Amino acid sequence: MDSDGTQEARGTHANPVPRSRSAAVPPMPSTPPKPDGSAFLSWLRTPRPEAAPGVWRFGHVPRPEQEPEVIPARQLFSGALIAFLVGWLVWSLLWNGYLGGWWVLPLTAMTDSWTDPHSMSRVVLSYAWYVIVALTIMVSVGRLGRWSEIWRRYLAPGLRRLTTPQPGEAPLPPQEDPAQWPQLRAAGAVDAAERLAAEARAGLMRDVDHARISRAWQGVRSGRHSLATFTGAVLQDGAAACLHPSGERDLPTRLARHDLLTGQVRLGTTADDPRNPYTYRGTGLALGPELLGTSLLAVGPAGSGKTGTVVRPLAESLCLHALAGRAAVVVVGAAGAGIGPADAYDVVVRIGNPESVYDLDLYGGTTDPDEAAAVLAEALVGDLADPHPGNDSRRSTTVLAQLLGPFRAVHDRFPSVPELRQLLDGAPAPLAALRTALEGSGQESLLRELDARERQLAHPGDVAGVLADRVALLDRPAFAGFFDTSGQSRPFSLKALDHPVRVRIDLPARGHADASRILARLVLAQFTASVAVREDRSLFACLVLDDATGVITPEAVRGIQRLRSGNAGAVLTLRTLDDVPRPLRGPLLGATGCRMALSGLTPWDGQDFAEVWGKEWTEARDVTDRQIIAETPAGKALHAVRRVITGKAPTARAVTVRQVERERWSASELAHALPPGHAVLSLTSVRGEHAPPLLVDLRE
Repeated sequence: MDSDGTQEARGTHANPVPRSRSAAVPPMPSTPPKPDGSAFLSWLRTPRPEAAPGVWRFGHVPRPEQEPEVIPARQLFSGALIAFLVGWLVWSLLWNGYLGGWWVLPLTAMTDSWTDPHSMSRVVLSYAWYVIVALTIMVSVGRLGRWSEIWRRYLAPGLRRLTTPQPGEAPLPPQEDPAQWPQLRAAGAVDAAERLAAEARAGLMRDVDHARISRAWQGVRSGRHSLATFTGAVLQDGAAACLHPSGERDLPTRLARHDLLTGQVRLGTTADDPRNPYTYRGTGLALGPELLGTSLLAVGPAGSGKTGTVVRPLAESLCLHALAGRAAVVVVGAAGAGIGPADAYDVVVRIGNPESVYDLDLYGGTTDPDEAAAVLAEALVGDLADPHPGNDSRRSTTVLAQLLGPFRAVHDRFPSVPELRQLLDGAPAPLAALRTALEGSGQESLLRELDARERQLAHPGDVAGVLADRVALLDRPAFAGFFDTSGQSRPFSLKALDHPVRVRIDLPARGHADASRILARLVLAQFTASVAVREDRSLFACLVLDDATGVITPEAVRGIQRLRSGNAGAVLTLRTLDDVPRPLRGPLLGATGCRMALSGLTPWDGQDFAEVWGKEWTEARDVTDRQIIAETPAGKALHAVRRVITGKAPTARAVTVRQVERERWSASELAHALPPGHAVLSLTSVRGEHAPPLLVDLRE
């Protein structure tokens, strides 16, 4: 059951044994669990009802779709009191005979023929009739005074809190109690269920343990693992069974609120604003793999909270999913960007840092020259390509393939950065050496590729010069120890996304901005290419790119569109949509199912969001005041007195209600009406469910 989730395509282990402790020993939790496990059991038994996309389901209380008419409390109680006094007055008048005796005529008609007027039956029937009349009066005045509304709003919730047990304390039958693992019992693994239930009661189980073992059980149900292997692992290790290859059972620290039972991470609270649907107002806003599978684009200026309130919680949540065997995550950002501590990841690639344990595979772990050329061309010159079909990226791919194929055939590896730069520059010595080696091997097709490359070198429109200039940005002294292809370093390849691996890649943004953009495009291209050919797509794969400036290209947009079918997604952040070429802004917003506009947006960016969110039909109320003109002398005198008292001419108010089509959020509202720390977020799930643009407070 313990598969190595950090073993990459070349066989290099992507998770070295930590210096301070063995990877086989689980780390101590940051806070010791309670001895009786009450906190975990309470969390596990808390209801999580089905809800609309983006609603924080942990302890959620569903609300009606339409907003009910809310009467002010003072008006409600005063009306109820007046109704009670009216009912009491009516009953007093009836009882004392001030309204006549007509209300006892039915009673008199039934008992007139009885010989004994003081018999017990007559007394019982009389008082029963009085109760019926009193109840009729009470029901009538209760409806007028809205007593039922007082009961629903004030009395029933308090009574419910007194009589309803706290979550985790309610006695549940074993077949419904998740702490008893009923799915294991139903499949015959009673011993394993008893062991896990005992671990939970003893406080030895965490939320990550529960999610990880549930994931392993899904593997048993799907046939990937045997029941005997699963049961043996649980009986031997209990809550520590089926561990992640790193041996970790939790993250060193958590900053956000997570619910691994639903897979959600809470980002904030939906504002109680009329522009939000009533079902969302005041509820928690959370994201999970079912929403990230359609990709997320967050746009906001520096300081708007993209990294701290969006990227960091999502990266933290995906790392927890990876520990549970559910996901593989790659987080890319500038060094020191605050995307999580190094201890929270299995692989940390610090490009340009001599102390980095890992290197980045420039060719994505592939052995196919054509595939490597396509990915590398996208990284080098993808931002220079025309957004329409037939662009220069195909020519760049051909040029690289003409060199990578012969070089690999001769050296059984791809060229390093200096070697690739020399080949693209057309240096005579490397090309002559390649030709000499190929002539003796009898590979005529590769010789033809090399001949074609040499002929194109003399053409003025050859793109090899542009490629060489871009490769020169990586051929710097700061990167001398990186992108090694000789096997002397430990390169990490995105082919490892077949396993639940946690990866952080630090880009050298300071002093090497152009190189960082090339590397970011390289990682995105390798990610989209790798997830498309994964064998096990039950593992959710996600790329979190903290700054996507200069990364969005025509091929990148097409790759993002394909992620959804491969159970993968991407999280991209931008300071402004101006960092994306104008022809690609619409396709980018269309390719991402979740779109977020943070406070401080410019009106030009707001216009793009307003267009993609569209319009909706809404009710508009036009109020007009029309002056009343008196025609009689008495009326004129009355109006004159009223004008003297109020200082205004007598008017009559007319209200016109009509249906109009308006933008859900206008560019002006997005640019000027968003408070600090807020964002407007629209959601789309992988099942096609939609949530309209929601105003969210990211600080709660």
